[in-house]
Amino acid sequence: MFAEDMRGAYLARLLLPVLLLGCATSSAMEPFSTDGCSLFPDRFALTKKDWCNCCLAHDLAYWRGGTAAERLKADEELRACVLRATKDAALSEAMFAGVRAGGGPYFFTPYRWGYGWKFGRAYQPLSAHEEKQASVLRSEYVAKNPSLACTKP
Repeated sequence: MFAEDMRGAYLARLLLPVLLLGCATSSAMEPFSTDGCSLFPDRFALTKKDWCNCCLAHDLAYWRGGTAAERLKADEELRACVLRATKDAALSEAMFAGVRAGGGPYFFTPYRWGYGWKFGRAYQPLSAHEEKQASVLRSEYVAKNPSLACTKP
């Protein structure tokens, strides 16, 4: 009886770390990607007004994710950038309303808040390790696209 109990305890000690590692969520971040102004035009073809760079900067923030306050700040920066680029208050307000309504972390979309992480992260601050991951991946993207220009035609 004692030998069987010892064997069970030994197996439990061996298997516990394996089980815990299997349950741990991965904190690996995907490289940055952008589709410009998701589900919205990147520019006016007739007037040549272009706000795609505003969307790219916004996508960097959404890819990184973080808290609800950080999302609001990113959305407000998008609104201000579009207004500066186009001088069109109605357009900037429409885009702000769109990202507020459809950009939350609870939608299973490729443009949701925190889309660089696995779905389900919701609103939470990045750990120091996650900040470093995001910084390295952002630097890699900027090295390939230093002007942060939209590459869509």
